[in-house]
Amino acid sequence: MKNAVSTDTAPKAIGPYSQAIRAGELLFVSGQIPLDPATGQMVDGDVTAQTRRVMENIAAVLKAAGRSFADVARTTIYLADLNDFVRVNEVYGSYFADPFPARATVQVARLPRDARVEIDAIAVY
Repeated sequence: MKNAVSTDTAPKAIGPYSQAIRAGELLFVSGQIPLDPATGQMVDGDVTAQTRRVMENIAAVLKAAGRSFADVARTTIYLADLNDFVRVNEVYGSYFADPFPARATVQVARLPRDARVEIDAIAVY
């Protein structure tokens, strides 16, 4: 059994997907890009500002599901340019405490709306 999770405090889905799906004891948070949930537009600024917005969007979805970053077991970071890794990692790391989630980081050819970063997450109940 699976249930959709959604909130107005994170960007609305821009395609046929849910912000998150709870399946049993797992919560699958869809990839978030740096969209301002109030305007639906990309945030201004560099990859640091974009990463902060992405993490705040993930936080909003987690909260809507009754979870927090402490419950995140795995993430994937998608970068338009792997040279941004250090700056993204700095912001990303500020949202977690030990034990940190498992993670993969990959460079991709292009992200939706030409974002510099996208992150998805899997949390546990």
